[in-house]
Amino acid sequence: MPKQEIAREEKSLGDLFAALAADTSTLVRQEIALAQTEVTYKVTRAGKGLGFLAVGGAVAYTAVLAFAAAVVLLLAQFIPAWIAALVVAAVVGLISYFMVTAALHKLKTTDPLPRNTIDTVKEDVRWLKKEIS
Repeated sequence: MPKQEIAREEKSLGDLFAALAADTSTLVRQEIALAQTEVTYKVTRAGKGLGFLAVGGAVAYTAVLAFAAAVVLLLAQFIPAWIAALVVAAVVGLISYFMVTAALHKLKTTDPLPRNTIDTVKEDVRWLKKEIS
């Protein structure tokens, strides 16, 4: 018999279970730390995206208001002012609809789950089952 097998046979069942418990405890702590890191990264990324979206929206809103007023004044030279305002409002409404839809789609495709941690936990469960059996 090789030396390693002899050393393994000499360990008592209590020693083996103690080592398994210690390894499992370390593994669980490491998985929790990994999950925290992964979730923090994803939440930070989504938060930054939302912040940029809000600030960009506010700035764009101001620009759109000024531009819309200019277009209404220009169109009022040729058609009644109320029709000019209605046309501009309809165009701006359509543009904003498509922009908001695109932003919401982007947010919905962000996966908040810590997929790497889930995969490693599944792998750890398989390892633990193998070690116990």
